[in-house]
Order: sequence, then structure tokens, then C-alpha cells
Amino acid sequence: MRRAATIVSAGVLSAGLVLAGCGSGDGDGDGAGTGSGGDPVTLTFQSLAFQPESIAANQQIIEQWNADNPDIQVEYLQGDWASVQDQLVTAFEGGTAPDLVHYEASYLQDFADRGWILDLTDLVPETLTDDILDGAWEAVTFDDSVYAVPFLLDAQVIFANKTLLDAAGIAVPTPDDPWTWDEFADISTQLTDADTFGVAWTLKDPANRMLNLAMNFGGGFFEESDGASTAIFGDPEKEAFQRIYDQLYVDKSAATDAIGMGGSDPLPGFFAGQYAMLPKGIWFRQQIIDQAPEGFEWVTIPALEGDSQAQAAAPQTISVAAESEHPEEAMAFLEYMLNPENQALLAKGDWMIPASSAAAEDPVLTETPDWPVAAASGTFLEQAPFQRVRGYEEWKNKVANPSIEEFFANAISLDELGTRLTEDGNEILERYNR
Repeated sequence: MRRAATIVSAGVLSAGLVLAGCGSGDGDGDGAGTGSGGDPVTLTFQSLAFQPESIAANQQIIEQWNADNPDIQVEYLQGDWASVQDQLVTAFEGGTAPDLVHYEASYLQDFADRGWILDLTDLVPETLTDDILDGAWEAVTFDDSVYAVPFLLDAQVIFANKTLLDAAGIAVPTPDDPWTWDEFADISTQLTDADTFGVAWTLKDPANRMLNLAMNFGGGFFEESDGASTAIFGDPEKEAFQRIYDQLYVDKSAATDAIGMGGSDPLPGFFAGQYAMLPKGIWFRQQIIDQAPEGFEWVTIPALEGDSQAQAAAPQTISVAAESEHPEEAMAFLEYMLNPENQALLAKGDWMIPASSAAAEDPVLTETPDWPVAAASGTFLEQAPFQRVRGYEEWKNKVANPSIEEFFANAISLDELGTRLTEDGNEILERYNR
């Protein structure tokens, strides 16, 4: 690792990517990667890692880089997913943004439109371009310009209490032969009795999740024409909503007490056998491992299949702030930070899927529980229509999340949900359309 850091920085910087005099206002710098008067260039990197193993992996990578690259030092800043949107907007507007910004792909369109993050198209080296999955690159590319380097991916899977599956004689499906949505509904009913619900759908702030699941049936939610986006809600968009609603209120195989939950809220009920299955992101394996009582047996069930298993590739990303005085040095660090070996460490720290195809074969990951299911999940991730919609975040937060929550609480009908998503939603989108 130490040798790799030195090679990367030397290769990127000596290839002519550092502008003459970059960071040396009076021209006294003594070489590439040095600042004014020959002082080291200092880059600030704000990370949103929150699990202890992930924070440790980030800090380990940065410490090794700093040891091997005295002319380019990276300072680690700890961010928070709960407040990062407001914090970054304030920082960008105030000219105090970190050089390197960790976030996720669905927010990048807005940041790019506002000129807050750099177009990295001519900076990204082939080592990253060739190694990272095409679907991940598509998620960070707008108008043929690349605005971030993607590195961690998530996918919706299902976690199940293996003891309850075994007692019901239900075999665990494989990535090559996943359950269909129909099979999942039948199995959820089989697992439901006086003490147990077959499934617990946790549907707090559910818009992103439901738009992902709708892709299984071809649901796109948005149409685009001449640069203008319009929200739609036809049969393909309705399918996943109706199926989950039926589990809650028709089959009664899904627990209504779980629909307002988020994060690790359902784990006590899952461990106690109140919920047989728990749909969540692949990263949730870590939460189960950390909190499961001794002797609790669980398995990861592959993503369900409708017309397909398609889900949105919405990777975690790292962008370079437009106000950064050292974009070339920032990219040199990113090439090292996101090489396959380091991506494997970062993916293991967050129990996610690396965007690097080589990292996915690293023993650091292949030896983790149910890795074949996680690895297979990366193959059906693709660009989603909502990832290209200007105004999507406002549409999601002001209309979609609250309306979808009301629908699953049985407070409004599916038709009323559609009216809100389209009529109310399009009032928002019109302000963003060109």
C-alpha cells in the first residue's frame, strides 16, 4: 500500500495534470504539489462514514497517503448524513466547502447546475475509468460531464430469520434463481401466524426506495422532453405500491406497526421472531451482525424479480469542489484512495458493494457473510430516470415522501397518491424545467 500511494501521486502529477504555479501565489513554490513558499498543499476531505469500521478505513487510507506524500497532505473532516445537505449548501454558498466532498449521486445534478462541483471529465485517470462499473459512472454523468468518482453501491435485498424459514420448509433462493414478487407474497403469507408477520416493510422517508422497487416493473415516474421533466404515475409505477399495500391490508402478512420505522428500529422485533423477513439495503448485514443475539440464524435473500431485478445505481461519491485551488492534487489523492485495494476496505467498512470490479474479488469482501448475494446485486444496478430530474430532491422531500407515507398508512388511496405525485409534483418541476 505504501508503494502504491507514491506511484499513484507521482504518475498523476508528473503526467502534466498539475497546472504551473498551482497553489503558489508568489511563484516561490519548489515543485508540483507544493503551495506558497514551498509549503505542502493541504486538501480537506469531508467524509460521511459513520460506522466505526468505515471511519477507521478512511483514516487509515489518509494516514498512509500523508506519510507517503509530504507535499500533498489530506485533512479528514467528519460529516453527518443527517445534516449534510444544509451544511454543504451553506458551505458552497459561503465559499468554505471542503476540497473533497463525500455524498451520493442523486444530489449531484443540483450541485453541478449551481456550479458548486467540478467537471472531472478530463481529470479522471484511466485506472479509475476502466475499473469502476459503467452503471456507477452513468449515475455521476450529466450532459456528458463527470461530476464525481463513484465508489460504494447499495441494493435492496431481504434478510430472513433462517429458523422460521426452516420450520416452514422454505428453501433459501440463490442469486441465479431469485424469488419473484408473487412467490415472495405467497411465502410471506406462509410465514404469518398469530405470533409472526411474514415481512416488515420499514417505510419511513420511502420515496427513493419505492422508486427503486418500481423499476422491477418498468416504473420510471418521469418523462423528459426538450429538457423538461414531467412526473407520471401509470400502471408500471403503481405495481410495487399495490403489492406492498396488499401485504399490509389484504393478506395482512406485513406488519403495520413497522411502516413508520427506519434504520435499525425493526431489529428487536426481527430478533424476537415477530417479523420473519426484513427488506433492507445490503449494508444492513453489518447492523444484524453487530446486534443479533447469540445463536440467532439469518440469511440474505436476493433482490426480488418482477419484469426484472433492476434497481437504481445511486452510488456514494466523492466530488471536487469548484472553489478548490488544487483539483489536480485532489484527483491524485482520489486515484489512490479509490484503488481496488482501498475500495475493498471502504466497502467492507460500510458493508456495501464497491464500484470497482477488481475490489469485488478481494478476499476482504469475499469472506464476508452472504457475499455472493451482495456481489450479484451489483450486476442489475442501472441509471434510473429520477437521477436526471432537475428538482427531484424538492419533489421527493415536499411531495413524494409525505404522500407515500400517507398511502402506506392507509390514509389516502393509490389514485390520490398518483394525483399528488403528478399534479403537485409537476408544479415543483416546472420551476426547474428549461
